[in-house]
Formats: sequence, C-alpha cells, structure tokens
Amino acid sequence: MAGLSEVVEAEIRHLERMIARLEAGEEDPEDFRVYRLKNGIYGIRGRPEHHMVRIKLPIGRIAPEGLRVLAEVAEKYTENRLAHVTTRQAVQLHHVHRRDVPQVLRAVNAVGLTTREACGHSIRAITCCPFAGVSPEEPFDVTPYAERAYRYFLRHPVGQNLPRKFKIAFEGCREDHARTPIHDIGVVAALEGGRRGFRIYVGGGLGAAPMAAELLEPFTPEEDLLPTMLAIIRLFDRHGNRKVLTQARLKFLVKKWGIAAFREAVREERRVVKLTASGADLEAWAPPADPPPPRLPTPPRRPYSLAPGYDAWRRTNLFRQKQEGFYTVFVRLPLGDITPEGLRALAGIAEAYAGEVRSAISQNLLLRFVPEEALGGLYEALLEAGLAHAEAQTLLDITRCPGADTCNLAITRSRGLAQALEEHLVHLPLAQDPQVKAISVKISGCPNSCGQHHIADIGFYGSSRKVEEREVPHYTLLLGGRTREGEARFGQVVGRIPARRVPEAVERILRRYQEERQKGESFQAYLDRVGAASFKPFLQDLQEVPPYAEAPELYEDLGGEGEVFSVQLGRGECAV
Repeated sequence: MAGLSEVVEAEIRHLERMIARLEAGEEDPEDFRVYRLKNGIYGIRGRPEHHMVRIKLPIGRIAPEGLRVLAEVAEKYTENRLAHVTTRQAVQLHHVHRRDVPQVLRAVNAVGLTTREACGHSIRAITCCPFAGVSPEEPFDVTPYAERAYRYFLRHPVGQNLPRKFKIAFEGCREDHARTPIHDIGVVAALEGGRRGFRIYVGGGLGAAPMAAELLEPFTPEEDLLPTMLAIIRLFDRHGNRKVLTQARLKFLVKKWGIAAFREAVREERRVVKLTASGADLEAWAPPADPPPPRLPTPPRRPYSLAPGYDAWRRTNLFRQKQEGFYTVFVRLPLGDITPEGLRALAGIAEAYAGEVRSAISQNLLLRFVPEEALGGLYEALLEAGLAHAEAQTLLDITRCPGADTCNLAITRSRGLAQALEEHLVHLPLAQDPQVKAISVKISGCPNSCGQHHIADIGFYGSSRKVEEREVPHYTLLLGGRTREGEARFGQVVGRIPARRVPEAVERILRRYQEERQKGESFQAYLDRVGAASFKPFLQDLQEVPPYAEAPELYEDLGGEGEVFSVQLGRGECAV
C-alpha cells in the first residue's frame, strides 16, 4: 500500500479532531455535518452515531489490492458485512460507527480510492463507460480523458461549493452505457477529419424533475475538453440558483437561459479560461497519451466447463472485446451487494484471470482481458466463490438504491422489493423469453431516482397511501424509460401499486407484452405502439387496497416484515 499524501492525511486528522470535539460537546454539529459530507460520509436513518461511507472508484477502476481493502473494512467496520456497488461507480459501506470512519478513510486512500467529494455541492464521481478501451465500436479509448478530468477536478477550488451537485460521464460506444443524457456534462468520443474530439452535452439530470442533456457542441477538439468543462462549471458556480435548492441543478440554468444563450456563454467563458490559464492548467489540459496495455494474465487453459450453469452464464455475462481472443466478463452482484469473502475471492480471481477490474452503473463488477481459452476455468473459480450469477444485463439484473433500510429520504425498502422481484421472476418460464429478458427494471425508494427508475423499461419509486388512517407502502410504476446518445425518454407514470403486489404487476406486464407483441417487436417498440397509458386500466384492480382486517399483509413493506409501516423521513443529505 502507498503512503498517504500530506493533503489526505491532513484531511483525516482534521476529521479526527472534529469527532473528538463533537463527542466532547465542543463542536458545532452542523459544521461537522458539512465537513463529513464533503468527504463522502452520510448519516444513517435513526442512528446519528453511525454513517454510510461512499468510496469513489476512480472512473470505475479498482485493483485487486483495492478489493482486498474493501473486504477488510467491510468486515471490520460495518454491521451488515457488505459492500454495496452503486449506480455511479462507487462503493457504499453502511453502518460504520463514527469513531471508525477515519480508519476506513486511511485504508481506502492508501490503495488509490477516495471518499472526497462523494457528496455535497461538489463535482461527484466522474463515471466512464465500462467498455472503454475494449469496445469494437469506439473511435478511441475515453479512459485517459476521463481519468485526466477526475484528477484535475478532484479538490479543484471551483468544485468545492457549487450551487448543487454536479455529475459527469464519459462514453465512447454507440450504445449509451454511461447514460450521458442524464448528466450535467455528458462527453462522447468523436472524430472529425481524423482528429480526436468530443460531442459535449449539458444540463441533464434525474430527480423529481428529470431533464435530458442538450448538445453544446457537435465537436470539441481534445485539447479544449478540460477548458470547456471548466467554463461550464464556472458559469454554473456564478449563475446557478443558490436560493431554491430544488431549482439549483445545472439543468435549470440551461432551461432558463436556453441552450443557444448557454452555448454562447460557454464559448466566451472558455476564451477567458484559456487566456488566464496557469502553467499547471496548461499541462493538465494537454491531451493524454493512450494508456499502456494491461498486464495480461496467463491462466490455465480451460475454454469450457461442464459445471452446472456454465452455458447460461456464457450466454449473458460475456462481452467480446476488440482485442482478439479476449472477453470482458460480468460478475453480477444481486442487489448490488458483495461480502468480504466475495471481495477477497474476486481479488484472487482477477489476479489469475483478468487484466483489469471495473465497475458498471448496473451495480456489477467486470473482469476485463479474460482470455477466451480460460473462460471455463474462470467460471469454475467464480462458481466456487459464489459469484457465478448468470443473467447480467437482463430482466433479473435489477438496479436498486439502498432505500429505507438506511436512507433518510427513502419511503420504502427498495432492497426488499428487488429481492422479492428476482425471487418471483426467476421461476417464471416467460423470464427466459429472449425479448422479455432484454427488459430492464430499476427501483428507487423515493422520487429522487438514485435507482434511475426514470430511464428503465419498468421503473418504480417508493410512495405511500393512507387507507382508513393506516399507511400502506406503495410503488409508483413508470413504463417506457430509455436513453441513447443525445436523447432521454423518461418513463410515464401508469399507477401506484401496493408494495406486496408489485411482483404480480410486473408478471402481468410481461405476460401482456408476450401475448400482444408483433414478430420481433421489442418491449420499447411495443409500448410506443400501444401506449404506456393502456396499462392504467389493465392494472387498476391491483391498486385497490382492502381494509386492514381483510389484508393486513398489504400494510407491511417488503423487507420490513413484522413491522408497522410508516413514512419516517429524516433530513436529507444528498443536497448538503
């Protein structure tokens, strides 16, 4: 492990002093709250002395050594002994006691990870397409550009007190793996006359008022990438709405000004940025060199396996790389969770079979540069470790946020619904239909869309209804969400379903699609033809809630069995 830099060590020591003063009654709790959030340390619902620690995986990459450290801190410092992989290429540790947080920060920083600016009004994790550098369709690898942006903006003064959080994503493929239209800045690789550059999109975002990013420039030369991003952020810093938090994201500024006026303002600000640049800036802005090839593994030759499940796993969990003879392999993490034992096993497997490990916004981990001739051996190693889950990128690969188990803003336990849905769907023959398998499901515990429900084929977010003075957990159902470069179509609300009836509702939706689709018609095309609104009367009976005496089970949340359901919202911290 590397030693900590003076800056990182100073930040952690300052945190230790604040914790000591807080426990002695000498620290302003609000000052502590602001500082911890800037360092990725959230509060936990109902337990002020416990925290969620969000650890950024730089542009989604993590070394085997980093996996082992995550295993160590999850095992030693969390109550549930789990690491949760997020939709933004980060890992969350839940229920870490306040006194242990500095030890977690020291451990993860020693292996090149960070919690800095994982929360607060800052530039959050810069995400990158997980297939960057291996995709057959990319014009060039965006990895070094994403990494340069990450290094440049981490602790940059412009990003320390923005009007609101700021999210950036890089993509090089034709398919929108990084979901660039829902980001404040979406950066897409482009070529013009053999020159490298980017199509830059601005003003996207989800939340309660989702908006799609708009094209800023059809081609930004690579040398202008960071100056352009800096110009956008500087404008946001000066002109973003600091008075009304719900109107503070960049998307509202772009909407208020209009894209034409915002585009001209960016061009003028970029001119000023370039004229006043320092030597350090000019050095950072220079186009990066292509990355060297990774260390290639030399595992035992075993191209096939007779172990149970191998064929199904091979059909859904492999991505053929542009590098001849190599694959990227999905390690699907049900519920986005992995144990310390799983992390340690994966570290050893990665060293033996893969050139690199990355995370995906589907809450999975990817092993890259796996030799085709070793796929059978890899599968058996994953199977032994309990990590050979098939169905990556399919109906059963459900995205979910942490929900009311830990989050102060969540209404429902999204983890419980995701678990119940997978258990229900896995046994249905229709779930093996190739066109049904292609349908995506995403779940959030509240309207804020941390689970990205707006852009799912079938999306849910937690809500509540009162029936005879008792609260009943519900999920609002949306149909038809999707993204592609330059476009985001947000799901249409079609009803509110009691939590315990959601699996039945999903099964009905899938069966109707299977029965009514035309030959070769995808679920998205089917919805475009029949209209999402046609599902409102189709599901109406499921929305009726009988009195408690007739159906008491409907008054309990999935994942909250035996508990009286009630909405218990705390003070949200995502926006602090």
